[in-house]
Amino acid sequence: MEHTVKAFDEDITRLRGLIAEMGGIAEVAIGEAMDAMVRGDEDLARQVIARDKRVDAFEMEVDRLAIRILALRAPMADDLREVIASLKIAGAIERIGDYAKNIAKRVGHIEGRKRFEPLTLLPAMAEIVAEMVHDVLTAFAARDPQAAREIVERDAKVDAFYDSIFRNLVSYMVENPATTSSAAQLLFVARNLERIGDHATDLAEHVFYAATGDYLPEREDVVPPA
Repeated sequence: MEHTVKAFDEDITRLRGLIAEMGGIAEVAIGEAMDAMVRGDEDLARQVIARDKRVDAFEMEVDRLAIRILALRAPMADDLREVIASLKIAGAIERIGDYAKNIAKRVGHIEGRKRFEPLTLLPAMAEIVAEMVHDVLTAFAARDPQAAREIVERDAKVDAFYDSIFRNLVSYMVENPATTSSAAQLLFVARNLERIGDHATDLAEHVFYAATGDYLPEREDVVPPA
């Protein structure tokens, strides 16, 4: 029995490590994609795009390990919730990586970058969502439901930021018709950042459920994540 328990603990530790590594890559990708966008650094953008394959590979490894744990270890209660949450968290991180990759793909499509005022609005929004991703991974590692709850509450700030940027970009396009193509690209970037915030919120809800066995009060009408 002791051998079985040790093997289970090792599997869970490995699962947590995979989630942490995968999340770290996705978090870095957000920052680097925005750096590339602001500077027009297409080499850095290509690195972000290429590195997304690592995130995909990590998700596959999480899936395999989680299925192994479910099949061989038959976890119960808290452990079962953590394994199921890990599967869902890996899926959300993979999507976050995709959104960072999508941002990087826009880098070569912005004209007149140095004088394009709306471009200055996006890094602050990117910083907020990157912090949400970082903090939710920390909450998962610490099994901290209160931190997870606070991350969910931050999503409203991201939505407000997106609405403000959307209005600003539309006004800018009306006043400067020649910038329509570049402004539309930045709208796409802002939308991807908003979606990263949504997925960070989903992650936080899964972390809360895994830690407590309950889901957040404002989400009681939603089917629980596991």
